[in-house]
Amino acid sequence: MKHLIIGTAGHVDHGKTALVRAMTGVDTDRLKEEKDRGISIELGFASLLLPGGRKAGIVDVPGHERFIKNMLAGAGGFDLVLLVIAADEGVMPQTREHLDIIQLLQVTKGIVVLTKTDLVDEEWLELVEEDVQEFLKGTVLENAPVVNVSAVTGQGIKELLERIESMAREIPPRIVAGSPRLPVDRVFSITGFGTVVTGTLVSGSLRVGDLVEVQPQKLASRVRSLQVHGAKVETVEAGQRVAVNLAGLDVEQIERGSVVAGPKSMAPSRRLDVRLLLLKSAARLLKNRARVRFYLGTRETLGRVILLDQEELAQNSLAYAQLELEEAVVAVKGDRFVLRSYSPMHTIGGGVVIDPLPRRKHRRFRSEVLNALAARERGTPAELLGQYLPGYPGLPGPAELAGGTGLKEEEVLEAARELEKEGCVKTISAEGKTYLVANIVYRRWADEIGKLLQTYHREFPLREGYPKEDLRSRKFQAIPNKAFQLLLLEMEKDGLFRVTPQAVALQAFDCKPGPEQLKQMNKILGMLKEAAFLPPSWGDLCRGAGMSEAYGQELLQYLLRTGEMVKIADDLYYQKDVLSQAREKVAGALREQGEITVGEIRDLLQTSRKFALPLLEYFDREKVTRRVGDKRLPGRALEQT
Repeated sequence: MKHLIIGTAGHVDHGKTALVRAMTGVDTDRLKEEKDRGISIELGFASLLLPGGRKAGIVDVPGHERFIKNMLAGAGGFDLVLLVIAADEGVMPQTREHLDIIQLLQVTKGIVVLTKTDLVDEEWLELVEEDVQEFLKGTVLENAPVVNVSAVTGQGIKELLERIESMAREIPPRIVAGSPRLPVDRVFSITGFGTVVTGTLVSGSLRVGDLVEVQPQKLASRVRSLQVHGAKVETVEAGQRVAVNLAGLDVEQIERGSVVAGPKSMAPSRRLDVRLLLLKSAARLLKNRARVRFYLGTRETLGRVILLDQEELAQNSLAYAQLELEEAVVAVKGDRFVLRSYSPMHTIGGGVVIDPLPRRKHRRFRSEVLNALAARERGTPAELLGQYLPGYPGLPGPAELAGGTGLKEEEVLEAARELEKEGCVKTISAEGKTYLVANIVYRRWADEIGKLLQTYHREFPLREGYPKEDLRSRKFQAIPNKAFQLLLLEMEKDGLFRVTPQAVALQAFDCKPGPEQLKQMNKILGMLKEAAFLPPSWGDLCRGAGMSEAYGQELLQYLLRTGEMVKIADDLYYQKDVLSQAREKVAGALREQGEITVGEIRDLLQTSRKFALPLLEYFDREKVTRRVGDKRLPGRALEQT
């Protein structure tokens, strides 16, 4: 995954902030009250340098039950969660509630971190590990790795970082195509700059100068500047934690829960159609029109649940519902949300948005309403394919996509045609095969290949390009060779690269030697030409040109590829004009005599048997001669001339 947001979760005082400090060196408790009380109240942020060199963002959430709403404001942007459990206390109430939230938001990648292991003995630690495994059964973190650490001694921190790096490779990238969407988790002002908002960009991209809207307030603005991990940047992509300096707006106009989006890309609504789950741990049944606290992204508001197919919802049960909210929110289909009871405040359920802009209130217990919601939840074939394809690791055909989406192959192809018209999908067809790739993935692949080629051409200016098989094995192992060849040809057709049978190169790349290399090659060719049919070894040629054999290998491959030199046998090379002369002399002798021996060739070329025999064997391979016993007769190549 290119960009990664890591979040903490867990009970108060279980060591989340100390863990982040041990990994990053940053104390995310920035408020005086947090330092005085020794607990996190607001969201904390830090950047983490992983062992492989890439940077990730960390969101440290408060664990106290009074600050769950602050935890929810951060959890919606997690790609990977660290569920922190203190070894001296084990699973506690907010551990359970935080895991419920992770489950409802479907943060499926996570690591369980047992902290404060320096405070317990091995026997106690084993008991806690068993208890944790039992606690995780049936949840999204059931198979999550468990890492034991101590923020005090540093034990386990290195292993944890390696686990994060490894797991990050399994996380599919966020959707970069489409309109940007940034749920705001902090708003503040900087003297001389004005209003700044921060959050995790969940989709799209932003550039300095872009026009944006702040929703649901419907405020127009412009991106004045951008920062990622404290550094100024020109562009940001989905999956990055971002600070956005907004032009023309005051701090008072924006709040946590606002969304920075593309102009006219989102519309606010006080009504949402949803699929709702009541948690098994909920204290009571959920009755129709129950008042609840609603959390979406960084937004919190109050509302009522209108159950569309039942009077009350039992624990661990699903229902279609319409939420009537007291304040407007902005959402897109597929967004996940959390519900908490109005009083006392406990997490009771959540679900997924089916329709962010329902046109009307629904009448309850109507089959046509329920059937329409079920169809919309499943999505159109184009929607299903558009959601599934960007996360596919290879270059799939209709059959693979049908299996992943539940569509028929003909539906996949029809959806692909629709998405191709919208510029979202690239179809590659050849030799009776069809492969599909999301345009954002195609562009990302092309960008990655382009960067590799730039480096390769700089390091190896005499090579025709990056060897295709090396490129596939390094970057595209998930794509079969035939499909990969078609992908490269498609990129060549789009004017991105130049493809030869063996290599890939940038269109503008001109494979030619520099002045010093040209001088050395001319020296080598001159020595070969002068030696005629008694050519020196490659080592002697290198020494004669004043260079090492290792350095000379690049020149040798270039001369062979361009045909200026021809390899006859191991460590035996002829200059092309000399080889042509030898061919003509052998052909002339065969036309006169009808046959020729190695000794006669040796005398004809005034060379030795050491050179005459491999030369004749080369001519045999090239069909110039044909061996019969100890003699050579004219080969097919001569017979046809």
